[in-house]
Amino acid sequence: MKRVLVWFVRGYQRVISPLFPPSCRYYPTCSSYMVTALQKHGAIKGLLMGTARILRCNPFVPGGYDPVPDYFTLKRNRQTQSAK
Repeated sequence: MKRVLVWFVRGYQRVISPLFPPSCRYYPTCSSYMVTALQKHGAIKGLLMGTARILRCNPFVPGGYDPVPDYFTLKRNRQTQSAK
């Protein structure tokens, strides 16, 4: 299941993403975050973490560096918030 989800995200990165201008507020991008979360936390938790990250990406958030944490959470990585 995890491999299929990673395959879909990679397909999005190669086919759909180049059609639009870069507009991601975070680094790494949301699609890269999703792939890393899937690989690190498995299909269900990784999908939840990636979806939460996509939902956080809006004009009211400052964005910035937000790597995938080593533990499961649906919130932004707190270590990087305090580093500001």
